[in-house]
Amino acid sequence: MFYYFIVGLCGIFLRIWFNLKIEGRENIPKGKNFVYASNHRSYADPVLIAMAGKGRFGFMAKAELFEKPAFAWLIRNLGAFPVERGKGDSEAIDRAITTVKEEHKNLLIFPEGTRSKDGRVGKGKTGVALVASKAGADVIPVGISFEGEKLHFRSKIIVRIGKPIPAGTLAIDPNLSDRDLLRKLRKDVMPPIMDSIHELVDEPPELPLNQNETEET
Repeated sequence: MFYYFIVGLCGIFLRIWFNLKIEGRENIPKGKNFVYASNHRSYADPVLIAMAGKGRFGFMAKAELFEKPAFAWLIRNLGAFPVERGKGDSEAIDRAITTVKEEHKNLLIFPEGTRSKDGRVGKGKTGVALVASKAGADVIPVGISFEGEKLHFRSKIIVRIGKPIPAGTLAIDPNLSDRDLLRKLRKDVMPPIMDSIHELVDEPPELPLNQNETEET
């Protein structure tokens, strides 16, 4: 209940503060857990995606965010777990897989690994492909768009939910060597995920976004 209360409270604030539109929520099938893969624009992204998605979420957060006990307690209760960026954190990968397979939550991953300041989708890292493949989960691509480098009062934000990428198309042979596994992830698994995110970010809005067009979730 704490999770849904906090997400709901944050959602009310974001809808009041920003000019928010959510598209494509009908693309999310019912009764399943997914790996949500999104571009990363701001600190508000996890809540925006939790609002747009269905069910509970777990997500990776950089280890530095857990240094302050009060804030660490809050984000842990919202489903966050720490990851050491750039260090090949196998413990975080295992926890991510457990989140989907055993805890029956959605997993949110930002494949770029860091926020984009100019709105362009950067190069994706292989973590999302590895987790999705080992968890046997479909991937839901998400695109977040707004103008400028930073959010401000009444910023126009569009969150687009794409159609699921089936787990079967992301499957990998568990007997591959580490080198061949990395090559397979980069060549065959990552491209459909990142291409889908690119399309969602670059797609123009269906209608002009204004104050009266925020979509109820």
